[in-house]
Amino acid sequence: MDIHTIIQSQYHASLDMLDQTIEKCPVELWNRKEDKNKFWHLAYHTLFYTQLYLSPSFNEFEPWAKHRPEYNFMGTLPEPPYDKPKIGEPYTRDEIIEYLEYLRSKIDEMVTAVDLHAKSGFEWLPFSKLELQFYNIRHLMQHTGELGERLGFAAQIDIDWVGKRKIV
Repeated sequence: MDIHTIIQSQYHASLDMLDQTIEKCPVELWNRKEDKNKFWHLAYHTLFYTQLYLSPSFNEFEPWAKHRPEYNFMGTLPEPPYDKPKIGEPYTRDEIIEYLEYLRSKIDEMVTAVDLHAKSGFEWLPFSKLELQFYNIRHLMQHTGELGERLGFAAQIDIDWVGKRKIV
């Protein structure tokens, strides 16, 4: 098994876990008023950046067809005047699942195309494409863990661990 296949397996396993959180999220938690970061927004942010960092570079990134400007940001925008992103209508569960399935269908192709010895392709991430894969999977799993913890705390719903996904 080569390194690209191992990386593909871990992306798929991580997306399987994120998928569980989305599928199991009760309606009342999806856009709960008291949550600073809404469940749907955190799920969208996670998918957006997973896709972005699998792209060759920021300039070559093609957002998902249903992307809405600024919806990928949490907190404040990264450039002056550092305003809060303009977030309107939330994504539905079906839309987030559609995005997850879209990304899942592209993972193998995107990972295979990665030159793991090249620079990251993102000036704000000064490391190699190989390290970017670890960084990206850590980001994906950090937020998947947050969503899983939210489900456990608020609704006593557990998420199953997925260790790896067999790639054929």
